[in-house]
Amino acid sequence: MSYSFLRRFCGFGVLAIVMPQLHADRWQVQYIYESAKSEMLLQDVQFPSTARGIAIGEIVEGRSRKGVAVVTSDSGAHWNVVKLEENPVSLFFLNDSLGWMVTEKGLWKTNEAGKDWQKLPKMPNQPWRVYFADENNGWAACTKKTILATHDGGRKWEPVAAASQVPGAPERSAYSWIAFADKNYGLITGFNQPSLRWNGLFAPWLDPEDALSRRETPHLAYRMLTRDGGKTWSVTSASLLGQITRVRFGASGPGLGLIEYGDSFRVPSEVYKLDRATGKNETVFRDKRYAITDVWLTKDGTSYLTGIELVGQVRSVSPGNVKVFRSPDMKTWTEVDVDYRAIAQRAFLTGSDEQNLWLGTDNGMILKLK
Repeated sequence: MSYSFLRRFCGFGVLAIVMPQLHADRWQVQYIYESAKSEMLLQDVQFPSTARGIAIGEIVEGRSRKGVAVVTSDSGAHWNVVKLEENPVSLFFLNDSLGWMVTEKGLWKTNEAGKDWQKLPKMPNQPWRVYFADENNGWAACTKKTILATHDGGRKWEPVAAASQVPGAPERSAYSWIAFADKNYGLITGFNQPSLRWNGLFAPWLDPEDALSRRETPHLAYRMLTRDGGKTWSVTSASLLGQITRVRFGASGPGLGLIEYGDSFRVPSEVYKLDRATGKNETVFRDKRYAITDVWLTKDGTSYLTGIELVGQVRSVSPGNVKVFRSPDMKTWTEVDVDYRAIAQRAFLTGSDEQNLWLGTDNGMILKLK
């Protein structure tokens, strides 16, 4: 079966024209978590408006894990840490007040931009991410090969039948990302992992040679597509190397997709241009020096990539300098200066408009493009 979303095979090495920085702007630190006894691991950052923003994660001290949100209502001039009752996974905001938070145990809702949360009734399956078209109608990407739909803001959910029609054992299958280009065109991606294989005796950081010897093997990738605002969905599957971790669409024009690979693969990641009109795609960024972890498109069509400069062979355990690249045409990429203190394993992007873009790192840092 053909899989128009992403190609099955890809080249290697460097496929990125990276130009020196041409602009004076810079990613500047707005928030840092500093503690000698604990660390903050951020999972997601959202800025639904210019003034209001929220980052979610957990504070880890020894074996203790406590969920937290870091919120601002003045464009990052001041931040407040809010305790959460459950460890968070992801966020979705419909506007600067109304949002939903997926946690390890369910779904929560806020009407106060993350300052206060209300837990919603238990869902049929554990979600990874939600998307809402309006305050009532939304979808949840879940474990066990399940997509759920709601028409009352997340209180009641029902399964989308098409999601379970793909091959693969449910216990090793999940949907993990939802993106809409407009009110009609939406895309949900997921995956199925092969039968459990021997994965080595030790974690990658304990046995780097073993981690590098673990060959990247194909697995099933899922794609669900709607062209009528979620009334109907078509679903396809195909064998794919790596995992689709991001899909972003701008207000018009092509979108961006991100595939991330394991430690043993020749490149850490690939970014694709997605043409939703023709179904065609092409690689626009692939560089063995950088592990891209997020992509972003502004309304005017400017593309941003963020990731980590590699410092060791075992990419999954080696933090590095955070890098950001920008392109007006998805062909030529310019590196944007990032504060030298931004060192992490993963970074992620968000923004309320072209003039207000933000970057979060998994080690408790939030930066703004100025």
